[in-house]
Amino acid sequence: MPKFKSALEQAAAQNEWGAFGRPLFLDDNARALSRVGVVDVGSNSVRMVVFDGAARSPAYFYNEKILCGLGAGLRETGLLNPEGKERALSAIKRFQKLAQSMGIPPLTAVATAAVREASDGPEFRDEIMQKTGLQLWVIDGEEEARLSAQGVLLGWPDARGLVCDIGGSSMELAKVGDGKVGERITSPLGPLKLQGLKGGRKGIRNHIEPVMADLAEVMGTDHKRIYLVGGSWRAIARIDMERRGYPLHVLHEYRMSARAVSKTIQYIKENDLDAIRGKTGTSSARMALVPIASEVLRQLVRTFKPKEICISSYGIREGMLYEQMPASVRARDPLIEACRFAEQKDARIPGVGKRLHRFIEPIFRARAYEKMRLIRAACLLHDVTWRAHPDYRAEVCFDNATRANLGGLSHKERIFLGVALLHRYKNSREGTSFSHLIDMLSDKEVQNAEVLGKAMRFGAMIAVDAPDQIAKMDFFPKKKELILTLRPEAVDLFGEVSEARFMSLASSLGAKTQVKHAKH
Repeated sequence: MPKFKSALEQAAAQNEWGAFGRPLFLDDNARALSRVGVVDVGSNSVRMVVFDGAARSPAYFYNEKILCGLGAGLRETGLLNPEGKERALSAIKRFQKLAQSMGIPPLTAVATAAVREASDGPEFRDEIMQKTGLQLWVIDGEEEARLSAQGVLLGWPDARGLVCDIGGSSMELAKVGDGKVGERITSPLGPLKLQGLKGGRKGIRNHIEPVMADLAEVMGTDHKRIYLVGGSWRAIARIDMERRGYPLHVLHEYRMSARAVSKTIQYIKENDLDAIRGKTGTSSARMALVPIASEVLRQLVRTFKPKEICISSYGIREGMLYEQMPASVRARDPLIEACRFAEQKDARIPGVGKRLHRFIEPIFRARAYEKMRLIRAACLLHDVTWRAHPDYRAEVCFDNATRANLGGLSHKERIFLGVALLHRYKNSREGTSFSHLIDMLSDKEVQNAEVLGKAMRFGAMIAVDAPDQIAKMDFFPKKKELILTLRPEAVDLFGEVSEARFMSLASSLGAKTQVKHAKH
């Protein structure tokens, strides 16, 4: 009996990937990165992350963080915090055991400001090696900045501006643009280090201001966008969401204006921190550093005057993964690779997304590249939630698109993708609970997403595996005419339900229809 070949396998054999390119997970170089574990020993926290999946846009197979506070008291004593050392050592022992049980390659571990600055840092590094067998690489500030910036590039390939990574004991800056990391610098502006300063809030401000001015002298102030990396920045961004009543609680690619940052810093100052912590789910250890971090952020924005402040959930750990990628892998679109991996893992027939895209593409020919990549992503994801209960499948699609771990996707693009996938399974949005999110899109964007969803809904109905081989659609925007040409083998497949979905698509386009029959 011949072995059934999926559409993906057939395309691999024929080398006909077109705009999609060959799937990254079929590449041997990418397979070597399919599961990679890294450990980040920071001044405030120690974290292990195990990445898994499509190497260009990995999922978090395992993620654990311990707030050890290694850098607490470093300014006064010059030593690592004793309790922090015990907690960090205990965490690393656990991480090593976990990594062994997962059967992954040896962990890659780096230590940052606290370990490199403390007089007992080398001793602590040796103790970790002796008691756990883990080689801890102590990196300097510029290298820390480079890795953090690479993490931003992993999820944000077209990032251009200034990356600012705040840790417990230091703050790093790096220029990014054209997929590369440029000039880098480090500073002692971590909130743990600033905790010991005298003079309260005013004393901290007086200390920060000249340091920030020196940083601007080196890095320049002509950066339209600043990318914020680090737990303290994410905590402040989550508070900004709470203050604004922002509906989509996804921190990656969350964006703030300088004015919004100023208002949020004032909000932090005027409100009870425990109450804020309860509303935002921030840990007490992290919240204790937020007031100091907010003073650093205030001066950062005042000094560099960016037009936009963006949050990146990707940082040094993702940068360590990016470091191991060959150039051919780095060049891939993280959104498309993540969607392709999801299709391969979860779709009924992997590879159909490419064929569905080919079938519906004539409707969207005039769209810009950014819109076309969203259309490709939607086609790849159109069937990955088929196991959900039919009554909730549309809602699961929307939730998956808006909250999944996808890089290279703005918040509005997430919602656009969610609306499109919702309409892949449901003709109408009435009765869904997502109106507060959908309101973030313009009427035109919602209408375009609806058209995309209904086009996928029709294409998936007329043929399960290869709609592009049995039928062809053409759309003439000026004439407002949608033409469907059926090959002989498609005539019986164009039944009542298929026709109803075709007419629904035409209605969303505001187009009249014509159905033609090809002779062969």
